[in-house]
Amino acid sequence: MAEGLRERKKRQTRQHISDVATGLFLERGFDAVTVAEVAEAADVSVNTVYNYFPAKEDLFLDRSRGLVERTSRDVRGRAPGESAADAVLRGLRDDVETGSGRVGLNPGIGKFLVVVEEADTLQARLWKTQQESVLHLAATLREETGAAADDRLPDLIAGQLSWVGVALFDFIRREMIAGRDPAAVSRDALGLLDEMEELLGEKVLNYARRTGE
Repeated sequence: MAEGLRERKKRQTRQHISDVATGLFLERGFDAVTVAEVAEAADVSVNTVYNYFPAKEDLFLDRSRGLVERTSRDVRGRAPGESAADAVLRGLRDDVETGSGRVGLNPGIGKFLVVVEEADTLQARLWKTQQESVLHLAATLREETGAAADDRLPDLIAGQLSWVGVALFDFIRREMIAGRDPAAVSRDALGLLDEMEELLGEKVLNYARRTGE
């Protein structure tokens, strides 16, 4: 379905506000910039900013919803013969190999990550996003396997698989803030993924394996 004029204008306005806010945060730090200053710089009202971004943190971490759902999408899209762990690890390796911003490997992201590190509210939002991702993945695994409501295995598997993603991003974050070359960080991150896969037990690695050819 083609995007209508109204929808396109709303999308463009949202992107414009986000771009202006990100520029201010990178220049001055998250805590030093107010929503009113973002509105003034973007030439919109404060109410307009809040219409698109309910909280100030949303202006800087406006793609967090996609991060919450990403691992679940990988699991739902696993190929015949793949387990949930296979799909998650494959998705992470693809992101690392392509230098995806989803795992923090895009050039120039170091300054962005520094802003996050210096703002407690952004750190709290990232933690909340990680917790939501675990819950979302557990619900997906429960649905994919038909597990009973009192079966704790989907929760335990979700915790293990989410740990892999969090540990990977934490490693990449530290290396990118240190100013290392993204290609070198990518190579090391792939090695780290191999090490973490070896630490996962057989029950985790084989869980929710999709049958069929």
